[in-house]
Amino acid sequence: MAHDIELSHLDKQQHVSASGSILTAHDEGHTPSHKSMSTVPQPSTSSQQPLDDYHNSRYSSDPADDDDAQHDHTFRGHFNHFIDSFRRQNPPSYYSSSNRSSLPRSLTYCDDFDVDLERHQPIRRRPRHKHKEDGRFFDLRSASTKTASTLLARELKARHLQMIAISGSIGTGLFVASGKALSEGGPASVVLAYVLVGVMMYCTMQALGELAVVFPVAGSYSAFSTRFLDPSWGFAMGWNYALQWIVVLPLEVIAGALTIGYWNPGLSRAIFVTIFLLVIIVINLCGIKGYGEAEFVFAIVKVTAVVGFILLGIVINIGGTPTSGYIGGRYWRDPGAFNNGFKGLCSVFVTAAFAFAGTELVGLAAAETANPRKSLPTAIKQVFWRITLFYIVSLTLVGLLVPYTEPRLLHASSIADASASPFVIAIESAGATILPSVMNGVILISVISVGNSSVFGSSRTLAALAEQGQAPKILAYVDRRGRPLVSILVVSAVGLLAYLADSHGHGRVFDWLLAISGLSSIFTWASTCLAHIRLRTAWARAGRSLEEMAFRAQAGIWGSWLGFALNVAILAAQIWVSISPIRSGEDANKPLSASDIAYSFFVQCLALPVVLVMWLGHKLWYKTSYVKIEDMDIDTGRRDIGRLDIIKAQEEEDRATWPTWKKVYRFIC
Repeated sequence: MAHDIELSHLDKQQHVSASGSILTAHDEGHTPSHKSMSTVPQPSTSSQQPLDDYHNSRYSSDPADDDDAQHDHTFRGHFNHFIDSFRRQNPPSYYSSSNRSSLPRSLTYCDDFDVDLERHQPIRRRPRHKHKEDGRFFDLRSASTKTASTLLARELKARHLQMIAISGSIGTGLFVASGKALSEGGPASVVLAYVLVGVMMYCTMQALGELAVVFPVAGSYSAFSTRFLDPSWGFAMGWNYALQWIVVLPLEVIAGALTIGYWNPGLSRAIFVTIFLLVIIVINLCGIKGYGEAEFVFAIVKVTAVVGFILLGIVINIGGTPTSGYIGGRYWRDPGAFNNGFKGLCSVFVTAAFAFAGTELVGLAAAETANPRKSLPTAIKQVFWRITLFYIVSLTLVGLLVPYTEPRLLHASSIADASASPFVIAIESAGATILPSVMNGVILISVISVGNSSVFGSSRTLAALAEQGQAPKILAYVDRRGRPLVSILVVSAVGLLAYLADSHGHGRVFDWLLAISGLSSIFTWASTCLAHIRLRTAWARAGRSLEEMAFRAQAGIWGSWLGFALNVAILAAQIWVSISPIRSGEDANKPLSASDIAYSFFVQCLALPVVLVMWLGHKLWYKTSYVKIEDMDIDTGRRDIGRLDIIKAQEEEDRATWPTWKKVYRFIC
């Protein structure tokens, strides 16, 4: 570390170590003095090329291919172009002089030392976590660099992110599973549990926003846990998150097939399973832009439906049903606000967590966003409105319109039984004829939307795991349109489990699919909060100011501590309820056998042993240790290095001209 490094701002030359690793120079008139480096001139035409233009150029085909495409408009030409799009997207060679001039400035490291581009000083080398005795090692530096230089297309725009944040994953968790929560806990427990989980979710999303804006890397959750906590924990979190969304795909497709039964129970469910799977697969094969556009349309439908239900619910509550007058808070008095006491409240927590699952997808989409610095903060702030409008207000109205003793809630065949949706029951109680069918249509669109998101979330996570060396390498295959093609096909193949919808035991299938996905989000959210806390600690230890961050969490580090504590509390509550489940009817007073307790635990908490086994297995194999604060990499993957001061100055200048109402609006939105 004795070498003094001064970097040139004007020439912006690049220097490469003997092994091929890259170091970018920025200070005028000086070059690094390290012996292993040789200067590679950078063409003046690309010296000012933005990082986004660089990334887009990675998907451009060979010039000869472009000429052929212009002159060959035949069917054969279009077909060849279509087939060519599925070929592997080769990354730019980091070892050829033709590509060194176009590398992003975030890839600034060499094998002997790293460089802090903000201070133009060499900094401590990042740990590799090698285990030399048997040849097994986990290269943490390489994993961080690969997720930062992903080949995924960056085509998502601000409007896509905002709609994904507002309603991207709203499906059976809100519209159908809330009926089970209402029957077990009562209306007051539902509101209280969703408020507490909403507070936790707000703090978690603020932490995720800061992490994802500063480091818009592929596979954000596993990557953050790997870099800031422990590589083995990152491995467990990555597979935990991937499995969560992989099993959600058949679950949501089955839910869609069951929803069709509301209109015609005699139709074969396999027909609609096939249709839904084809729709979901085609959307995801259209690339990230196709996914974004589809979710934009789905979100508009869901937003309109929920707003319409809120207005209709207020009218029904005030005006009454055809058989009764003003309802008000009648059902909060009889049969009551709570059911099953404190245990009923705890049972609602995991249902609420399942309903909120998918809110974090906006963080995963950061790596495929054209301008995360601008788009992501706005999308993160939309979570406040999602929590308030979609969950708190709508479920409060549901609790006012549907008593928890409603028979249809108690006799639901599964959480995907749309006939047991409290939203549908509330509308039917008003005597409406067509509106219940409209609401079921919205539920149908919602389950397709969540199935679509499940393929997106799981395929991107699998691809990121493969890039980090934590999954088979074939899963990292990215084609020329920036799609993780193999991962998408693997996840889609798991969706074939949805054909079990025609079996008599589909309810049991639902239970075990939910067992894997139910608690998975809790681990992801808790790890995100903890990663944010450790990032802030490392940031302060490095002597950096929070002003150097592209986005800061509104809840701060204390919000992350609160989010982490609430996640742990929800996990503890779920374990207690799984060991001592709520029972009703004739079985209420019968003692539970050991097998009954074991079944109840695993069907509700299967994610817990799965995560622990994956974490412990990886740790024993690679002998990894937790990442120390002084060894933490807080530079790789940042897109704003060297430009943040200019960007913030421009934003402050624009903000000074805003009227007061716009400043308030932009603060909360």
